[in-house]
Amino acid sequence: MTSVPEGPPKSKTPVYAAIAVVIVVVAALAGYFLLRGEDKQRITVAATQVPHAEILEFIKNGPAKDAGLDFDIRVFDDYSLGNRWLSEGDVDANYFQHKPYFDEQVADFGYQLHEFPGVHIEPYAAFSQKFDSAEQLPDGARISITDDGSNQARALALLASKNLVTLPADGEVNVYTVGNPKNLQFIEAAPDLQAKAIPDVDLAILNGNYFLDAGYTLKDALIVESLEDNPYANFLASRQDNAENPDVVKLDELLHSDATRAFIEERWPGGDVSPAF
Repeated sequence: MTSVPEGPPKSKTPVYAAIAVVIVVVAALAGYFLLRGEDKQRITVAATQVPHAEILEFIKNGPAKDAGLDFDIRVFDDYSLGNRWLSEGDVDANYFQHKPYFDEQVADFGYQLHEFPGVHIEPYAAFSQKFDSAEQLPDGARISITDDGSNQARALALLASKNLVTLPADGEVNVYTVGNPKNLQFIEAAPDLQAKAIPDVDLAILNGNYFLDAGYTLKDALIVESLEDNPYANFLASRQDNAENPDVVKLDELLHSDATRAFIEERWPGGDVSPAF
């Protein structure tokens, strides 16, 4: 039987080419989805260092990992930057302010911002290196007080709680409208400068984040704000057009978690920072 001669061996080039095409397509798809993942940038949250950034660091390194959330923290100490950065889109949220300050900023600058529920309260407090009690303050005592409106009213309410000034029955509360029976000399300065003023004045009134950052606690204070019916809970804020961002919403949920409450109570057992939820 005569055998039929075999033709030339079939080239495997088309097979290799097909495999190469598949590899290229798979790599392209993988790169596409990887880039899509990279395009979904982590949110950035602006916060003052203590206690806000500390609380955020706790969440970032613990509860957020379990929830599949990652975010960046941008620390600042000048209150005027927090809402400006947020409004201009430099950050996605901020965590540093209370309701009266938030409302004042929105009214003054027209910011289109959204507030989430309160997370914690830092009692306002007054400190002195010259006196051991508010009752010892002499007539004409020099008082360092913040120059921002909402916190100045808060500071004056603290002084009024010790009958050092009297608040007006209505209208704006500031150093020019309060009754001043002891002729206190008010020295207005930015909030972040109050701690530095303590050695040079008779009394300085500080926000909680600033006295904590300077190494003071409520045990060092002459006057401490009451937590009862306190309207000064600090909260997360976002732009109105970003209020439903899933990562921002998830972060707010984590700020109100049992784990965060436990962290705050353990980190500041003396009440320097207290949960507001």
